Amino acid sequence: MEVWDVYDKNRSKTNKSHVRGAKLADGDYHIVVHVWIRNNKGEILLTKRHKDKSFPNLWECPGGSILAGESSLDGVIREVKEEIGINLSRSNGKMIKSERRDAYNDFYDVWLFDQSFEIPETVLQEDEVSDIKWVTKSELENMYNSKYIVPTLEYFKVICFKKTTP
Repeated sequence: MEVWDVYDKNRSKTNKSHVRGAKLADGDYHIVVHVWIRNNKGEILLTKRHKDKSFPNLWECPGGSILAGESSLDGVIREVKEEIGINLSRSNGKMIKSERRDAYNDFYDVWLFDQSFEIPETVLQEDEVSDIKWVTKSELENMYNSKYIVPTLEYFKVICFKKTTP
């Protein structure tokens, strides 16, 4: 059972918790993280969603909801370890986008990590991730335009084509 801390519209933690799967009350929010990983070749890591999840068989970046007691960064580290078996170095990442999404009752934190590893080093969480690969920025854009990427990730263009320092 996954339990989340509940936040108000100003991202102040309330004294409430929420069990995943139940509808959040109006005015209640939780925190969701997305993790873009860029290797030393400038390639971006993509994971393929399991066929039984929403947006089945589409590509995305790792991520999910943070658990009660976790910070956004703690949630990033845990989600990546769970989904692909990689230990991210906390110092390799930075939050590059955060917004409140009223339609989803969440705060959406987007992280970019500069960290290299080889695909054979990964261990995929079978009920979440069915495949994994590194892609170039142009391959990512072509995949998005061909509708192979989860549609809510269109913001990747800002991340991939904006100059960021490692």
